[in-house]
Amino acid sequence: MKINFTSAIEKAPKGYVRAHVTESSFKRLSTEGEELEVGIGKKFAEVCRRNFILICRSIITTAKQNKVKKLALALDQAAFPKLNDLTATEFGSLVAEAFEMANYEHNTYKTKPKEGWSMVEEVLVCGEISKEAQAGFKRGQLVAQEVNACRVLANTPGGDMTPRTLAQAAKKALQGTKVTLKVLGVKEMEKLGMGAILGIGKGSKDEPQFIVMEYFGAAKNERPVVLVGKGVTFDTGGLNIKTGDHMYEMHMDMSGGAAVIHAVALAAKLKLKANVIGLVPAVENMAGAGAVRPGDILKSLSGKTIEVLNTDAEGRVILADGITYAKRYKPKAVVDVATLTGASLVAVGTVASCFMTNEEQKINDLMIIAEKSGDYMWPLPAWEEYEPMVKGTFGDIPNLSTDGSSRDGGVIAGGMFLREFAKELECLWVHIDMAPRMTARPDEYLAKGAVGAPVRFLLHFIESEVK
Repeated sequence: MKINFTSAIEKAPKGYVRAHVTESSFKRLSTEGEELEVGIGKKFAEVCRRNFILICRSIITTAKQNKVKKLALALDQAAFPKLNDLTATEFGSLVAEAFEMANYEHNTYKTKPKEGWSMVEEVLVCGEISKEAQAGFKRGQLVAQEVNACRVLANTPGGDMTPRTLAQAAKKALQGTKVTLKVLGVKEMEKLGMGAILGIGKGSKDEPQFIVMEYFGAAKNERPVVLVGKGVTFDTGGLNIKTGDHMYEMHMDMSGGAAVIHAVALAAKLKLKANVIGLVPAVENMAGAGAVRPGDILKSLSGKTIEVLNTDAEGRVILADGITYAKRYKPKAVVDVATLTGASLVAVGTVASCFMTNEEQKINDLMIIAEKSGDYMWPLPAWEEYEPMVKGTFGDIPNLSTDGSSRDGGVIAGGMFLREFAKELECLWVHIDMAPRMTARPDEYLAKGAVGAPVRFLLHFIESEVK
């Protein structure tokens, strides 16, 4: 999508449909096809940041539904009093992110229709658009393009997205940046003692990979932010095999890994003055002849043993080795991202991700970052009272809660498992269970499929650590 600027909507050249945002409830194209009315159904004075993002997305969605290719519109920040706290740059970025994300469709596997895809090709933003706002539009487009690239990876079917393919996708995403990429194979992981990743990967003919991305945008001695993303390219559940519809969409179980790849790419493309490391343990959780069994005990990179009570709780197992590997960078913060538990959807529905942290005093700051980024999150406790959940019987740490029913506090149990490995980090640790945000909701004006969370949160978090 091209975004250009002009001083007034009346100056829009021929061929552009002029869009108007109104307080009505109607979304319609004029009979002449020259005017598009996008009603928001509420007064401008009531529009908050969250509403505004949806309004911007709905403009593009409405245009696409009416097969509009070129759109001219005026969006006056002053018309929305609740947005006065945004700088011109932030306002421009917010708009551009919303436009680009709403324009995305996953049509890679579809036959292109004769009339072409129903996409908006050009947007002409009309009004007195400052240089700061224009810079914001440019940034917002870049951010959204990486979010959309994350969605492409997550939407790719499991048959076309193996651990090795994911590593190749990381290489492609980082082309032209100053990010160093290395990929550890089975032999390298065996040498290091990464038994958790290797154990989960044993049931697949496609060997596991450990993707390491290093971006140094600050002094080499400055402690980095390390991002660890779950990269299960397809999750059958292993020998505890998933049933019925529960296996559908499990090609998206690498969404956390995809988010980390594109967050690192964004840090590099925006030339952030930060050091950022991305780690993605990539495996396929299959029920092949060598698959890990319930009751097996795996020795992790940390030296701690993991008692496998259920092979479908595999994400936390591979992340354990990723978190331990992060320790070698002496990080200032470690964030792990995973579609970890179905229990997180029970806890918060599909509006926000769940998160836990070892520094309770940072919870409010993290929620502010989440709100600002548009990747909403809600906290759950990581109290020591929950530690009985992770007391193993025959191994050090069980991959399901052993404190009463394993169904109780499932989100917390996953986080507490990872907390056992994060204890050795001596820095801020944040665990994000993004399963609720794996796919788009019908009411958020995004295409069906992956939503690209939490790329924007990770970017804002990295920037907050620079200050």
